Amino acid sequence: AREGFSTALDTSGVGAKLHVSDIMAVRDTAPHMASAFSEHARAFLEVQNGCDHRCTFCIIPYGRGNSRSVPAGAVIEKAKQLVDAGYQEIVLTGVDVTSYGPDLPGSPSLGLLVERMLKGVPDLPRLRLSSLDSVEIDERLFDLLAHEPRMMPHLHLSLQSGDDMILKRMKRRHARADAVRIVERLKSARPEISIGADIIAGFPTEDEAMFENSLRLIRECQIVHGHIFPYSPRAGTPAARMPQVDRATIKARAARLRAACAEERQRWLQSLVDTTQSVLVERNGASGHAENFAPVRFAAPQLPSSIVRARITGLEKDALIAQEALDD
Repeated sequence: AREGFSTALDTSGVGAKLHVSDIMAVRDTAPHMASAFSEHARAFLEVQNGCDHRCTFCIIPYGRGNSRSVPAGAVIEKAKQLVDAGYQEIVLTGVDVTSYGPDLPGSPSLGLLVERMLKGVPDLPRLRLSSLDSVEIDERLFDLLAHEPRMMPHLHLSLQSGDDMILKRMKRRHARADAVRIVERLKSARPEISIGADIIAGFPTEDEAMFENSLRLIRECQIVHGHIFPYSPRAGTPAARMPQVDRATIKARAARLRAACAEERQRWLQSLVDTTQSVLVERNGASGHAENFAPVRFAAPQLPSSIVRARITGLEKDALIAQEALDD
């Protein structure tokens, strides 16, 4: 029974808890979770936790410690269990999932993990990745994202800003041009890929020109899955000590960013009308998500947790409409 599937994943095989007095001193792999939620047809497999970076706005490293990765063998074994339980899509997740591997013997990369997982779990039809740091997408991972059909054409990037000065003050490791370049390369290699991104509105010292650079980035990168976060100071972080933007301005900028993402999203969804999409049906049988993570609603109920080919006949609000599922 897949309902409520949840299990601890660690390297000991016994689910032992790890107790430490200094979270930043943790170097062993802590227990990780593979989970699936009752309303979803996909499972989420956490393969990494913690973070070695120190973005000035983020408190996560102080709560979850340094980056720890789950060995590939344990990931593959858990993925096999999920597939045996009936899941047809797995999402690999982590606090900083693209930093996977340097703490493991041989320093494997996320791309190598994905390669081993696809080979070791041949019955898994769909593999998706959670938020990625663009500067950590190496050529192995890029090639998989661009050319591997079982890798879903959907990429979510941790961009945070479209302004180089703000990115420096955030202590991000990429420049604006890096984000634009990776998206251009991916879309050139795989035109159907859809782009999502995290963007912070109103980071300390952000002026109107800096904000406009983020606004333009949404259009330049065709961000259709936008996660917009109004900046909120976290006690103990360097950003909390920087000159702050007033709350009304932050709120207004967040609204403008969301509106820009919504405009890109509607244009993208409209372009998918009259196409055929492969859709993973959710547990309710009435909706699902295409490979590019476009939301789809069915006119007639479909078999829950199945993958169907569907002809898209319309668009209603934020979802594509499929009048019928096609026979293979």
